[in-house]
Amino acid sequence: MQTEEHKVSGKNLLGRVKEIVRQGNIRRITIKNAKGKSLLEIPLTIGVVGVALLPVWAAIGAIAALAADYTLVVEKEV
Repeated sequence: MQTEEHKVSGKNLLGRVKEIVRQGNIRRITIKNAKGKSLLEIPLTIGVVGVALLPVWAAIGAIAALAADYTLVVEKEV
């Protein structure tokens, strides 16, 4: 398993998460605030796309409105 971290602003949070999900081979995305506290963990399994992710997109949109800076921790299959 490989882990990457991406710094992202609140206004770009949802777009960046969608972009990462489209890349494929992602196992989990964790959204952390500027203090490093985990706000949301999104486990992704093969075949989870489209309508199944609508509640996740809504939650990310709500989180993005709360603060300016976030860290995305992305776990990928190697």
